Amino acid sequence: MSVVKPSFRPKSDFLAALIERGYVHQCSDYEGLDARAAAGELIAYIGFDCTAPSLHVGSLLPIMMLAWLQRTGGKPVPLMGGGTTRVGDPSGKDEARKMLSIETIEANKAGIRKVFSKFLTFGDGRTDAVMPDNAEWLTKLNYIDFLRDVGRHFSVNRMMSMDSVKLRLERDQELSFIEFNYMCLQAYDFVELNRRYGCIAQMGGSDQWGNIVTGIDLGRRMGAPQLFALTSPLLTTSSGQKMGKTHAGAVWLEADMLSPYDYWQFWRNAEDGDVGRFLRLFTFLPMDEIARLEKLDGAEINEAKKTLANEATALVHGREAAAQAAETARKTFEEGVAADTLPTVGVSMAEMEAGVGVLTAFVMAGLVASTGEARRQVKGGGLRVNDDVVTDERAVLRGADARDGAIKLSIGKKRHVLLRAK
Repeated sequence: MSVVKPSFRPKSDFLAALIERGYVHQCSDYEGLDARAAAGELIAYIGFDCTAPSLHVGSLLPIMMLAWLQRTGGKPVPLMGGGTTRVGDPSGKDEARKMLSIETIEANKAGIRKVFSKFLTFGDGRTDAVMPDNAEWLTKLNYIDFLRDVGRHFSVNRMMSMDSVKLRLERDQELSFIEFNYMCLQAYDFVELNRRYGCIAQMGGSDQWGNIVTGIDLGRRMGAPQLFALTSPLLTTSSGQKMGKTHAGAVWLEADMLSPYDYWQFWRNAEDGDVGRFLRLFTFLPMDEIARLEKLDGAEINEAKKTLANEATALVHGREAAAQAAETARKTFEEGVAADTLPTVGVSMAEMEAGVGVLTAFVMAGLVASTGEARRQVKGGGLRVNDDVVTDERAVLRGADARDGAIKLSIGKKRHVLLRAK
């Protein structure tokens, strides 16, 4: 690993931006990577396995790294893991990943592709992004040939020392043979992408460091040119929580899975100590404007939080959706009205007439993950219906409870959903 020395002054706009904004954790060779970026020769990739129908906020930092690469004259390669998803990356996992069908992987891949069109420009130009799928080459490998031509370059002793393997074994959790092979496939991806697209750098989270440098070593042994590794820090909030997780689940980057309003609220609810860091990492605002916002304190920090929410939401859902979410929040919190643009969940007229249990209603709305959690929230006074605190967990909601055609469900002070008959 090469550490950023105080005397290091990047010549490339790419590394200058990433270091200044806090994206960089480790690099195999700062000077070498910087020289290639400054010369306009940097083609870099990040792999994304297709384990869900979309990506969530936990994937936003590497997406932003690819976006900065393109903005500073490099060529980004977001790699779809149609092949590696069939194997499962053991990094940071306590147990084996659930095996997905080919049909599910393909459907997930289609959903993930949509996210990148919001951040990257695709095409045939020098800096235009390309999006290959490692299934193109991994599914065509002959096992015996792969063992002979590629597998012989891997040291089992070294593989056993990798955190992705060692941590699982230390926890006495079974590591399957198929998972053990994941780092071999990821390393081979690096070599194959160099051959096909001229990729010379792989980026990723710091938990991928061992896998990435294994790819560099494999490239050296198989005659590839100098390859580079660049990783970002694994993010947690100021309170130590995993970035991108809420009590209701993952913060998805797809409007069908999480409304633009709820996405806006996620950023608006950032902890005070995270606002400056999140502005640097998850927006393209100039650093001098971020410096101004960082100096705000007390009640004024809400201006910085709203700016963060507006900018982050505009990147994923568009400027119009961000403005609408901000206006919905203003009406809800400053005027106390149930804005029509709040997230809405529909129930059938028959269900509404029969009555919906209040605990079930909050689960349907996605405000809690289970009726058990809803019950605990009731005991703590955390749930409200039409702004009235829920005190009876056996209460039933019916059409008569609607105001202006909807029942307003709230958890805490900042999350609201409208329940409407359809």
